[in-house]
Amino acid sequence: MTDFATDFAITRTTQPKPRPSDDSLTFGTVFTDHMFVMDYDEGPGWHDPRIVPYAPFPMDPAASVLHYAQAVFDGSKAYRGQDGTIRLFRPRKHAERLNISCERLCIPELDVELVLESFNQLIKLDQAWVPSKPGTSLYLRPFVIASEAFLGVRPSKRYTYYLILSPVGPYYAEGMNPVKILATDEYVRAVPGGTGAAKTAANYAASLYGAEVAKKAGYTQVLWLDGVHHKYLDEVGTMNIMVKIGDEIVTPPLNGSILAGVTRDSILNLMRDWGLKVSERQISIDEVLAAAETGALKEMWGTGTAAVVSPVGELGYKGRKIMINGGKTGDLTRKLYDAIVGIQYGETNDAHGWTQVVAV
Repeated sequence: MTDFATDFAITRTTQPKPRPSDDSLTFGTVFTDHMFVMDYDEGPGWHDPRIVPYAPFPMDPAASVLHYAQAVFDGSKAYRGQDGTIRLFRPRKHAERLNISCERLCIPELDVELVLESFNQLIKLDQAWVPSKPGTSLYLRPFVIASEAFLGVRPSKRYTYYLILSPVGPYYAEGMNPVKILATDEYVRAVPGGTGAAKTAANYAASLYGAEVAKKAGYTQVLWLDGVHHKYLDEVGTMNIMVKIGDEIVTPPLNGSILAGVTRDSILNLMRDWGLKVSERQISIDEVLAAAETGALKEMWGTGTAAVVSPVGELGYKGRKIMINGGKTGDLTRKLYDAIVGIQYGETNDAHGWTQVVAV
């Protein structure tokens, strides 16, 4: 890795915040003492990487991001193992995905090595914020916004990259207990050719209404169906989706409308290592319902950085409620969760070299 650390100006906070106890952590509500910032201007490119105290930042009312939604982000985690070592899980994959999102939103590419070094240096400075209780972690949120002040539909000529950190507990209040999801063919999140494969703020804004409808109906999340035929599984609001029908595990293919999840990729690799039958193909909601009727639907789970692996115990669709595996966590779902978490915390062999130790 190129040594960018010597080029970082570091301004330490003079007012450190009290750190919450591990037992009180929820998700994304408290933030560490510092943040990483870097600017882009047409001509000089990306410049002035720096670490400063976490604080609100000024923004011109005409900033492009406020009017035309040129904003992308990513999310990864750092884990403190029982030995005290802090590990990042597949940080390069996340940095590369941030650039894929940037390209789709006409945002200038970032140096991947610099992004990785921003991860390392900020965690090193705020290492005391990395929780140690099992199930907790330090969430990394890198994001880029268009900061040029102008009104007009064109790519901005100025951007700002930020990295903030948040100590977190489980994403879902249910934890590893099964969640309930509602499939919808009434609202559309994305279509191939759109921005569904990018991690951009606009995608999540578009998903909020359908998610609220699901929550009001008593469900944890919405399961989006494809935007063209309104029948094929796409993804859950915050996760990729997988189902086990008979001895086949099926997950929707990366067709341009869903996010290429890092956890999704990791789990597919593990299942293939274990010799399981894995298919990346279109699967319709009717096929899932038919499998449930015959008893062939064995398990369903979501995958994502925030939740890691989340078992689905109930699927709703057009007034029907389908119980999956008796509403309990399936054996394969549990095995996958334990395998991923074991690697993340350094408790099991990392055969793929997915973790990176943060030198503190």
